[in-house]
Amino acid sequence: MVAKVVRLHYQRVGLPGFLRVLAGWSITLGGLILLTLQVREAIPADLRSALADGTIAAAATALGALPVLVIRQISQRVQGALLGFGAGVMLAASMFSLLLPAFDAAIERGATGGGAATIVATGFILGAALLLALERSVPHIHTPDKQHSVTAVWLFVIAIAVHNIPEGLAIGVAASESGVSAVATGISLQNMPEGLIVAIALASVGYGRALSFTVAALSGLIEAVAALIGAAVVHFTAAALPWGLAAAAGAMIFVVSHEIIPESHKRGHETLATVGLIIGFVVMMLLDTLL
Repeated sequence: MVAKVVRLHYQRVGLPGFLRVLAGWSITLGGLILLTLQVREAIPADLRSALADGTIAAAATALGALPVLVIRQISQRVQGALLGFGAGVMLAASMFSLLLPAFDAAIERGATGGGAATIVATGFILGAALLLALERSVPHIHTPDKQHSVTAVWLFVIAIAVHNIPEGLAIGVAASESGVSAVATGISLQNMPEGLIVAIALASVGYGRALSFTVAALSGLIEAVAALIGAAVVHFTAAALPWGLAAAAGAMIFVVSHEIIPESHKRGHETLATVGLIIGFVVMMLLDTLL
């Protein structure tokens, strides 16, 4: 059904039609920018920081999708390496930017060592459980595989959108904790190959390059929304910070184990995927240290 609606609204057009679409998007974006500027001062600083970080991560998804304007496919070897890189980034972000700060935050709020460990462990499990429930309730598939059907591709896009939620929450909670977040930088890096994979999947079933790019770019916007929600929860309930950090880590580890690593290995390029994971882990670890 989704695919039918999209095909009805996005038909091939000539230069005049393209210019009309471009003008419409420009006006819409301009209006959103003006509205954002008007309400900016009414938003607390930590929420502004979270929204900015989430927007940057969403923009990285769009940037990664840009190559679809000139290419229509990438090899399975490259896809495996890119997925492995994303998994490494998320693993390191969960450990160094979420779990360890969650433990420190619990200690700062008066918890003993054992109490802090209990809070972090419980929050971690809750985060994973919540994402499992979301994953079970939303129809999707992990990859279009060789079916290359329109329905399969759209279910794959939905899966990517769902997996952007914990990433956005992690950005928002981390921004509330430190203001300058290595999490946002790391997730932005892994969003770039993710955006490209989504765009290529759409192009592979016959969608135009412009539409494939647009949908991939829009799939990242959920991170900005989730980042704002995560920061808002922590802003209005300070005691929720260690819980939020741990829950975001649990959700991200769930995605890595349940989705990304299996997908990166099922194509028969496990070594490349593992090398990508190690590189991504090291890059994120260095970013966390430097930022």
